[in-house]
Amino acid sequence: MPRLFIFLQYVLPHHGFSRITGWLAGGSFLKNVLIKAFASHYRVNLKEAEIEDPEQFENFNAFFTRALKSGARPLSNAENAILCPADGAISEIGKIEEDRILQAKGRYYSVADLLADKEAARHFEGGNFATVYLSPRDYHRVHMPLAGKLTKSIYVPGKLFSVNRVTADSVPDLFARNERLVCLFDTEAGLMAVVLVGAMIVAGIETVWSGQVCPRRPRQIRVEDYSGGERDVILETGAELGRFKLGSTAIVLFEPGAATLHSELQANSPVQMGQLLATRNT
Repeated sequence: MPRLFIFLQYVLPHHGFSRITGWLAGGSFLKNVLIKAFASHYRVNLKEAEIEDPEQFENFNAFFTRALKSGARPLSNAENAILCPADGAISEIGKIEEDRILQAKGRYYSVADLLADKEAARHFEGGNFATVYLSPRDYHRVHMPLAGKLTKSIYVPGKLFSVNRVTADSVPDLFARNERLVCLFDTEAGLMAVVLVGAMIVAGIETVWSGQVCPRRPRQIRVEDYSGGERDVILETGAELGRFKLGSTAIVLFEPGAATLHSELQANSPVQMGQLLATRNT
C-alpha cells in the first residue's frame, strides 16, 4: 500500500487536484456536513477554538484556519526561549551537517535547494534545524519562534507531494521539491529562516503581511526584499506569521552557535505552538 501511495503521487496532477480541493473548501455548500465529518474523523478539538460551533464557520477553509481562544497555547517563559512555531509532530530535528538537512533516515537535502538562495544558505551551514509536520487535525497557523524583522521572502514553485512520514521516507529531496515560501528574519539569534512547505491538497499558504502567496501565477520564483525599511514587517515572539489552508510542514533554520535545541525533542515528538523548541545562546 505505501508503494502504491507514493506511485500515485508521482502520476497525479498535483496542482490541479489541490486547486479543485481548494475551490471546494472555499465554498459554503455542504460545509456543515464536511466540517462535522472531518472534525469527527480526525478528532479535532473545537473546544479550544474561538468558534466551537461548526455551523458558524463561513466555509471549510475558515474552519481549517480557525483561531484559538486566548491562552489556549501558552508561550514558554524559559530564559532565552525559542518557541515551536506550530502544532504537530517533529519530523526531524538536529544539526545541519555542512549544508545538508536530514529529511528522514538515510535521506538528506541541501539548504541551498530548500531556500533557493545560495547566499542565504551559507549562513545556516553547520547550524540547527527543526521540521514540524502539521497533520489534518492540528491547529494550522504558524507563529514566530523568536521576535524578528523580515528581510526577505522567496516564493518557490514546485510539486505538491504529501509531506507525511511515509512520503518523507520515500521521496528524495521532498521539502526542496514542493511549492514553498521561504521567510528570512533578522533576530537576536542572528538570521532565522522559517519555511512554509506546501503539500498535496493544500489549497494555499498565507502570511500576515501579504495575504495569500501560494498558489501564485505565474509559477516562477519570486523574491520580495524587505530590508530597505520602506515596508518593515516586525513580528514579536509567538505572533502569527502565516497559515496553511490544509496541513503541511514548517521548517525552522538557525545559524551555527545561535541556538541550543531542546534535548527532549526528537523525531515523532508531539509538539504544540508556543512550547520550548530551543534556547538562544547569549
